Amino acid sequence: MAVKTITITIGAYGALKSLKGPRESFSDTILRVAKRKSLKEFVGILNNETGERLEKIIYETREKRRVAHRLRMVRIQKLLEK
Repeated sequence: MAVKTITITIGAYGALKSLKGPRESFSDTILRVAKRKSLKEFVGILNNETGERLEKIIYETREKRRVAHRLRMVRIQKLLEK
């Protein structure tokens, strides 16, 4: 088996060690933690009301970011025109 040495901080080591099972290698722990979850695993965790509120907040936040981006672009354009 090929291996690769990595350098991590003491804090990162402690965090990883706290996630490690008693019979689990650090490699196994990293693979378990880094594994992407299927969206199917999240089905049903929000009720409809909470889901709708979350969706509304997401759309509002996106719109605020779009507006802020447009304003930044206008300011940049004005600076470039000088």
